[in-house]
Amino acid sequence: MGRRHDDEERSGSEIDPEALADTAPAESDATDDLTRERDEMRALAQRIQADFENYRKRSAREQSEASDRGRAILMEQLLPVLDTFDLALGTLDGVDEQTRKGVELVYADLVGTLQRAGLERIPTDGTPFDPEVHEAVIHEPGDGEPVVVETMRPGYRCNGRVLRPAMVKVAG
Repeated sequence: MGRRHDDEERSGSEIDPEALADTAPAESDATDDLTRERDEMRALAQRIQADFENYRKRSAREQSEASDRGRAILMEQLLPVLDTFDLALGTLDGVDEQTRKGVELVYADLVGTLQRAGLERIPTDGTPFDPEVHEAVIHEPGDGEPVVVETMRPGYRCNGRVLRPAMVKVAG
């Protein structure tokens, strides 16, 4: 009996070449399927990562643009205050030195704060007329190209965007 049991074990452990040949293509197909699925998942992950990176950049750009628009709106609302200060500074001839100094300091602080936020005054007197930044309200004859000869109201821009064109007198 011991011998027969050994024979059965030997015959059960023998590898059948036909059975092995049948399983090889099935394993190869399964490996190919897994490889293809892995590659598809990798490509999907890369697309999702690129989409997220584009979203992040677009979101940061939109947030920056919204901040710039808000800053420009506030500055536009403060332009009449700057105009009033300009007028006030022109009428301080008869006041005491302490009052003059106080008004000048407040004006300088306001202008400095707005400049740090991106506000700049548009150059006018003596510069060539530029319809993008100058609004000609008076024109007088002159030689050559039109040139700004007098500023009626200063113009301002914020971060390159014109908030208000300068009202000017032009010769030429």
